[in-house]
Amino acid sequence: ELEPQQLLQRPHQQPPKRTPSRRPPPPPHLPHPPPPPPPQHQQRRPRGFAATAAATTGPASAAKGKREREKEKERTKLRERHRRAITSRMLAGLRQYGNFPLPARADMNDVLSALAREAGWTVEADGTTHRLSPPNSHLATFSARSMDSPASAASLKSYGVKTTLDSQPSAVIRMDESLSPASLDSVVIAEKDPKSVKYGNTSPINSVIECLDAEQLIHDVSSVDRQNVFTGTEFVPVYVKLDGTINKYCQLVDLEGVRQELNHIKSLNADGAVVDCWWGIVEGWNPQRYVWSGYRELFHIIREFKLKLQVVLAFHEYGGNDPGDFSVSLPQWVLEIGKENEDIFFADREGRRNTECLNWGIDKERVLKGRSAIEVYFDFMRSFRTEFDDFFCEGLITAVEIGLGPNGELKYPSFPERMGWRYPGVGEFQCYDKYLQQSLQKAAKMRGHSFWARGPDNAGQYNSRPHETGFFCERGDYDSYYGRFFLRWYAQTLMDHADNVLSLANLAFEEANIIVKVPAVYWWYKTASHAAELTAGYYNPTNQDGYSPVFEVLKRHSVTVKFVCSGLQSLSQELDEGCADPEGLNWQVLNSAWDRGLTVAGENAPSCYDRDGFMRIVEMAKPRNDPDRHHFLFFVYHHPSSLVQRTMGFSELDFIIKCMHGGILEDLLPC
Repeated sequence: ELEPQQLLQRPHQQPPKRTPSRRPPPPPHLPHPPPPPPPQHQQRRPRGFAATAAATTGPASAAKGKREREKEKERTKLRERHRRAITSRMLAGLRQYGNFPLPARADMNDVLSALAREAGWTVEADGTTHRLSPPNSHLATFSARSMDSPASAASLKSYGVKTTLDSQPSAVIRMDESLSPASLDSVVIAEKDPKSVKYGNTSPINSVIECLDAEQLIHDVSSVDRQNVFTGTEFVPVYVKLDGTINKYCQLVDLEGVRQELNHIKSLNADGAVVDCWWGIVEGWNPQRYVWSGYRELFHIIREFKLKLQVVLAFHEYGGNDPGDFSVSLPQWVLEIGKENEDIFFADREGRRNTECLNWGIDKERVLKGRSAIEVYFDFMRSFRTEFDDFFCEGLITAVEIGLGPNGELKYPSFPERMGWRYPGVGEFQCYDKYLQQSLQKAAKMRGHSFWARGPDNAGQYNSRPHETGFFCERGDYDSYYGRFFLRWYAQTLMDHADNVLSLANLAFEEANIIVKVPAVYWWYKTASHAAELTAGYYNPTNQDGYSPVFEVLKRHSVTVKFVCSGLQSLSQELDEGCADPEGLNWQVLNSAWDRGLTVAGENAPSCYDRDGFMRIVEMAKPRNDPDRHHFLFFVYHHPSSLVQRTMGFSELDFIIKCMHGGILEDLLPC
């Protein structure tokens, strides 16, 4: 038997009793094991402005990074606008020259679908694309002996071909029947018969077709085609404008000359005449004293020739650049008011006053002998309607055009030749009188930026080029926050003026057709800013549509838009100098008006009165292959001199009348 002390020495039999005590720390030479490291994730390397922000810390660096991000956003917007501008030009070209029926808001998918269908592919609604027929199944094949048109015969004779076409059937001409006549020059292809190549047939007709000059062949085909392409098309009435028939005392001058000219107009089957009724003549000496005697005599003569009549209520001045030219100023009593209050006229940045028309800032300011500008216009319109009520009741007066700016056009007087402007200068903003400056200050205050109540100080002079200015240059201030604010206000002032005047015109002429004249400011159209259009009041850079808002205002008043047609082609050296694109501008303006349901008419610019220019105008008036069959409501022929004074006028007018009427051109008068 063991003693108690021995039992304590055998712990495996009975463990000793534990006493609560703190665990002693490990020896100093045994450190704590480190915790396991967290899983490492491969971090992305910061790029761009994030790398700049990561490299620096602090409030100053954070603010700098924010500014850089804002700049990058602006640059991204500019790049996107540039891409959209390129896309819009592609769409315009395909619509105009390729006759593709693209919608107004087409995207690149629509472009690809149209191109694929033109190439013979089938494009489903979900984008599935496949071909149902061989690539060349839609091409019509004609043997050369069947091509007996005058164009081909003349071209072959010029190369001295002695062999007749009937004896050589090996040449084949293939053309795409789906294209318009205007695009035939791009698809006429001369091919060889494989059999003739195999057996070495060297026929004269093959060699001739291969060596034909492409430009001559295209010219021959197009010249024959264009002469008769408008035969049988829609009937567009033609009116001839009469200038210089009334003197400043409202008297008819050269009665026999007027009768002779009207007789020529009638003999050429023109539909009517256009007469300017000048505010500076009718109300020229005293306010609200109207003299219409000369116009009544002229209207009676027009009635004798059974011609229709359109009247232009001209609230602007005319001529004055050359001493011998016919000229009309604003009423004398208005000019007297202007000597005391120069701000009734537009002013440029240097404070020079433009007396072409009244400033739009006084439309509702009673500064004209107790009347505002629109009240003066309304009294004049009401007096005309009352004076010639019998002509309206007879239907002799078919339309009344309301002058809304210089030259009667809806625009600012930004290109005054008397102040030294010459084409292709960008012009100057006309908003530095006290009335428009007050309007600008009010708009800037409402926007919350009172310091924006100023005109641009870097927009150059009348004859500056866009790249010479800080405002109109590429990525210039025109697209800054201030620039966009100013240009929107400037364009809105133009639209408000049109809205105010046309509201009263509808009251004065309830049942008459009202016309508004829209200018053709086509120079610098190929630049990003469209500088000349901006100074004229149309906010139409590459990233904006400046004509749609204007046409929305005109649509509310159910007016007819009369567009000034330059008749110019975009390939001339003079137009390249000003980055001009008259064809692109024409396409934008006409389609924007037609898309809004407006009726459109045309008038040739005074500088356009040659046959080639008129042919381009006819193509604008009646677009070929237009699925909606749009065309001009009427056309106004305008020439600086009368028909009697010029020798070439009869053939020009005869040509334009027959084309607009859709007649046959075989009996044209000789040039």
